[in-house]
Amino acid sequence: MRILAPVDGSRTALKALRHACKLMRGFPGLKVTLVSVHDDVALRNARSIVGSKAVDEYLHKLSEKDLDASRKMLDKDAIAYTVEIRTGHVAQEIVQLADSEHFDLIVMGNKGRSALRDLLIGSVAQRVLAQAKTPVLLVK
Repeated sequence: MRILAPVDGSRTALKALRHACKLMRGFPGLKVTLVSVHDDVALRNARSIVGSKAVDEYLHKLSEKDLDASRKMLDKDAIAYTVEIRTGHVAQEIVQLADSEHFDLIVMGNKGRSALRDLLIGSVAQRVLAQAKTPVLLVK
């Protein structure tokens, strides 16, 4: 069983990962891939000022921070995992990774860190649910 777990550093994302691991613990060969995606659209102008390398390093540091609690939880529970760090449109990157790597399940929280923005334009979870061919488990 291969699980893709998008994480954004929120309590809801960690709760979803914890729930999925609890449900899937009995499956032989359980493998989890944590993915952190940051949208770099707002930083495209910054690339011309501070340089692409500085922006990429900044986004990478954000992703590492977002992944920290999930890594600690999986290490503590001795669950094998890999990590993907990406930039781009968050929902599209998640769906593309799930499709290209043939994951069995996407597990994510239904509310992340950007609740106000989500009210205006729709949540990442809603977009993933609408676009994904892979089954999606949303955890409250």
